[in-house]
Amino acid sequence: MDSPQRCLECGTLWTDGVTCQDHFYQMGYWELENPTALYEVHHLMVLSYHLQHPSLYSPTGLSNAKELLVDFLTTGITPSAMRQKIRDDVDSGVRKFKIKSTAESFGTYEYPVQWTMTAASVTAGGVDTYCDNVKAWAQSILESLKASGNLDA
Repeated sequence: MDSPQRCLECGTLWTDGVTCQDHFYQMGYWELENPTALYEVHHLMVLSYHLQHPSLYSPTGLSNAKELLVDFLTTGITPSAMRQKIRDDVDSGVRKFKIKSTAESFGTYEYPVQWTMTAASVTAGGVDTYCDNVKAWAQSILESLKASGNLDA
């Protein structure tokens, strides 16, 4: 029997070979199966997953993602309004930075972060509490980033 492994970025214990990416895909499947009820938190789900796996972002992409999280959770801006707000800055035809990481340039946190919730926490709660759990996950990430010193309080 293989011993469980732990995600090097978020610290989740991978049991039965189920990785963080598997949890991410499960959440996406739930949203596709019931978009009317669940898609309202898609922006927070994707952002939360990526913030806990910062190597998926470029350094600038990670910095921008942290700002997005703050805006979504503190101002209540909608995804539609956010797209309108950042449209010109992220237009690939004019943007001077990469959002996604490359092998040479990827996001990291200056200080270690102790996450209180992960993608595995959300999927463990099941589909019936999915939206509430994604919102709680996003809020926990904001609080963890502040507590770690990786986000101004």
